[in-house]
Amino acid sequence: MDFKFTPYHIFVVGLLAFLQFTVVLDFMILSPLGVLVMSELQIPTEKFGYVVSAYAFSAGISGLLAAGFADRFDRKKLLLFFYVGFVVATFLCGIAVHYEFLLFVRILTGMFAGVLSSISFAIVADLFPLQVRGRVMGFIMTAFAASQVFGLPIGIYISNIWGWQSPFLMIAGVSGAVGFFIFFFLKPVTKHLDNKTDTRAFHHLVTTLTQPRYLPAFIATTLLATGGFMLMPFGSAFSVHNLGVRLEDLPFIYMVTGIVSMLGGPIMGRLSDSIGKYNMFFGASTIAAIIIIYFTRLKVTPLPTVIIINSLLFVFIAARMISANAMNSAVPELHDRGAFMAISSSIQQISGGIAASVAGLIVIQTPSGYLERYEVLGYVVATAIVCTILLMYKVNEMISAKK
Repeated sequence: MDFKFTPYHIFVVGLLAFLQFTVVLDFMILSPLGVLVMSELQIPTEKFGYVVSAYAFSAGISGLLAAGFADRFDRKKLLLFFYVGFVVATFLCGIAVHYEFLLFVRILTGMFAGVLSSISFAIVADLFPLQVRGRVMGFIMTAFAASQVFGLPIGIYISNIWGWQSPFLMIAGVSGAVGFFIFFFLKPVTKHLDNKTDTRAFHHLVTTLTQPRYLPAFIATTLLATGGFMLMPFGSAFSVHNLGVRLEDLPFIYMVTGIVSMLGGPIMGRLSDSIGKYNMFFGASTIAAIIIIYFTRLKVTPLPTVIIINSLLFVFIAARMISANAMNSAVPELHDRGAFMAISSSIQQISGGIAASVAGLIVIQTPSGYLERYEVLGYVVATAIVCTILLMYKVNEMISAKK
């Protein structure tokens, strides 16, 4: 039976997409600002890697701590609590002037932001059946692309005028408006409370984490974040110093690739519902691995070529994330869904933090700014992608067996 989208369903999808836009932008803005931050704060690549990884570790730990409580409360209340904390922490990033304080507030931001995606995806799984989750995930995850089209160019532009801190103040302001709509217009999400669940938070966390049939999904999730956390923090520096892209051309690159991703994301989501979510994951992952290996070995490259490669890479990375999230949402039982999503998010963040730290140690920036051994990251990411293809096959088999 076809699922009918009501106006409220459309509102929820749009609201969660906008929420993801602010959270993703808060994380992604550090990549294009990396050149400015490392220069102004006089920090090397490894210290900048620590800023990225500290956010990830904090998000991962807070997600684990919240997992035991994730299925005991109205998901709206949980969402609002963590989003308010995120807005405050992001504002503090906007007044940071020293490396140590920036490191601290990124940890604080991660504490709240790391739980938001898992709550959002739990709401999606509660409100939408599996057969339409691909298109719902595809639309919500256009937040990644939208942050490039609208957020990053504007953020980079105002950072050139008022300093690298100013984009965080912009994000805090936009997030405050999103919080208003959550508070007044999102209905309580309490369907999971009809199922009697473990009232002991720590025990619920442990039993969900150690559930054997959830293990393949958790391991796959561990590797899903490797690409973004390894390549993204040094993306702007690689483009400027290795590919020969002018600093003022970076906003244009992000804008064009973002537009392509915004158009491609919903299409890939619908396609994953049509041809099968694992088929989409397999194809997108294979193409993404090939592009990554090629891209990370490039030297000085014409701007149009850089834009085309970036656009293709973002579309296929988005496609694999959309299909993977849709598959993972079908793995847990309803009474475990919040805990499962929180644990998955935490594992992804912690593994991403490790990946960012390792990337900071692998890559070496010469006095001229040129990044050496960036191609090594490409091989590492491609290997992780191959491993996720095998693991998600197991997850797909498990989902099929449940039907």
